[in-house]
This record gives sequence, C-alpha cells and structure tokens, in this order.
Amino acid sequence: MGNALRFSRRSVLKTMTAAGGLGALGAGLPWTPAMAKTLVIGFLYVGPRDDYGYNQAHAEGAAAVKAMPGVKVLEEEKVAETIDVENSMESMINLDGASLLFPTSFGYFDPYVLKEAKKHPDLTFLHCGGLWTPGKHPTNVGSYFGYIDEAEYLSGIVAAYASKSKKLGFVAAKPIPQVLRNINSFTLGARSVDPAITTAVVFTGDWSMPVKEAEAANSLIDQGADVLTCHVDSPKVIVETAEKRGVFCTGYHASQATLAPKGYLTGAEWNWAKVYTDFVKMAQGGIAPPNLVRGGLKEGIIKTSPYGAAVSDAARKHADEVKAKFMDGSFVIYKGPIKDNKGNSVIAEGKSHGQTDIALESMNWLVEGVTGSIS
Repeated sequence: MGNALRFSRRSVLKTMTAAGGLGALGAGLPWTPAMAKTLVIGFLYVGPRDDYGYNQAHAEGAAAVKAMPGVKVLEEEKVAETIDVENSMESMINLDGASLLFPTSFGYFDPYVLKEAKKHPDLTFLHCGGLWTPGKHPTNVGSYFGYIDEAEYLSGIVAAYASKSKKLGFVAAKPIPQVLRNINSFTLGARSVDPAITTAVVFTGDWSMPVKEAEAANSLIDQGADVLTCHVDSPKVIVETAEKRGVFCTGYHASQATLAPKGYLTGAEWNWAKVYTDFVKMAQGGIAPPNLVRGGLKEGIIKTSPYGAAVSDAARKHADEVKAKFMDGSFVIYKGPIKDNKGNSVIAEGKSHGQTDIALESMNWLVEGVTGSIS
C-alpha cells in the first residue's frame, strides 16, 4: 500500500503540467514573509543515499545543511544522468520553490544543468565535478571538487605498513585522469614506505558494477594482494569481499569502517558538509558563490577516515607527519624524478606539479610500480 502511494517528483510534475495544475497550485498558495525567509535547497543523487560511497558522502553533506537554521532541504535519489535530472530540478523549482540546487553526479552537467541554468538565470546551480569554464558556461552555474588524491597518498602509506606480501590491489571504474591520479597517488604513498611494493589495478568499465567489482577483488586477492582499495561509486562490495577473505582494505568517498571492523585501515573521504554549509551561508548572506571551488586537506574539502585497530603506531606516525605537511602546503606528491610503469620519464628530475597544476588534470599514465594497463 505504501509503495503504491510513492510518486517521484518527475511523475508529479508531468501529471500537473499536463493538467495545467502548476498554475492553479501557485495561484492558491499564500505568500508570507516567513516563507520568503526560508532558503529551499535541492540535492540530487544518481544512486541510493546509503550506498556507502559517492552518494552517501553527498547525503552526509546534505544532512549537515539540514541542521542549519532557515533552510528547507529537498533530496531525490536514484536520478539517472538523463532528462530525468532535468525534470527533477524543474520539479524542485516549480513545486517547492528551490533557489539553490546541488546536482551531484558528474554526468548531470552537460546538457541538463546548463539547460536548467539558462532557463532559470535567477537561480543558482552548483555541480560536483569541477567542469565550469569562464566565458563558456552560465554565471549562475558553479562547480566544486577536491584533491582527494592527497588522502589516497596517505592511505597508500598506511597500506604499505599493513602489507606482508608487498602486493596491493586497486579496483577502478575507468582509466580517466582523476582515477589514474588516485591510483598513482596511492601507489606513490605506498612506495615511499617500501619501493618494492606494487599495486595491481583492475578496471571494471563503469562506476557501479558490483558483480565485476567482486570478481576483481577476489582475483586480486588470489594473486596475492593483501590490501585492497578502489575508485568506484560504492566501495561496499569490495570492502565486504576483503573482510570476508581476511585481507585489509582502505576506503573511498565515505567511511566503510562498519563493513570491515577487522580489516578497515583508513580511507579517503569527501567532506561535503563543509562545502555545502559554506555555500549555504553565502546564499543566506546574499553573497554570490565562487564559480569554481577546489581544495584538499588544507581547505577541509577532503578528510581521512579514522585509523582502524589494525594500523600500527609506526604507520600512524608516518601518515600523520605527511598529513601535517599537506595541511601546511609544503608537501608535493608529483615531484620528479617519476617514471611511468613502462619506464618512461613523466616528471623529470627537479620538476614538480602542485595540486593546482593543470597538467595533472590530463594524466594519462600509470606510475612505476603499478601493474596494469589503461589501453
């Protein structure tokens, strides 16, 4: 009975539009000063809010916004990267009066967010992914992202101390620059502890492939990997497989510690609570948000999961020392000489690329120590 009464915003909007209902509804609503003071904010997720991964990290950020005064938060999960997201945003705007929207999935941006932004120039659309370009995209659109590879580097340090086989495993979705950057940073962190350590990578082909993720995790363990990590939408299957097989793991996006109480070491997490509450405070104060926000540990946009019980004192000390350098801006991950896994020099001696260096945005190589191919 309950499920029969559940309607998506998309279906409600279509029905009301067809019947001319939106105009009638708007005309019948009393407008009061109290309503005007409430900032209505919409969050849209491509998957379930409790996926222990990408979407949960954003939902945790939305939860922090809900605790703020003077706001009303709308959320819709499992919104596909199709016209569905356009319809959902339109619903939040027309049915609920949303004036600040956070479409959180990468594939929402073009054309859906851009189309809605042009249609509603007085509203603000902030998209996760760092895709906004000045002079090309509407000024009422912004984007935000973070240097989560800093936390991956720290995870690599911790993984190296835990590994006995000196073989780490990485399950990844696609060989795009951001994913490659995480794989490489994790491996560089591990090899800063022990240069003999290797990372075997398996690409599943897409962001949410639980069967392939389980197969990849088991294959890596069968090949000797005793610490697993990943870059997929939901690390749940990989973390649970690692725990079941008795190997360690590090997490991604959000904390998966409850899924692996014995083997979870640490993880690279987004701290969207800070990002979203900062944006909302700006909106409440009448301040236009910046169109592009990026940052790492120092800026509070990313964080590391608390250490698990299996993390040694030596690992904690080493990781904490490097983390302190990230926090004061003195640590550079991509400092030459660095070779790729084919023996080619990719960063020469004496040269370095800081986190904001645009060259890292087009990374197309795997670092020395990674076994696997991007082609």
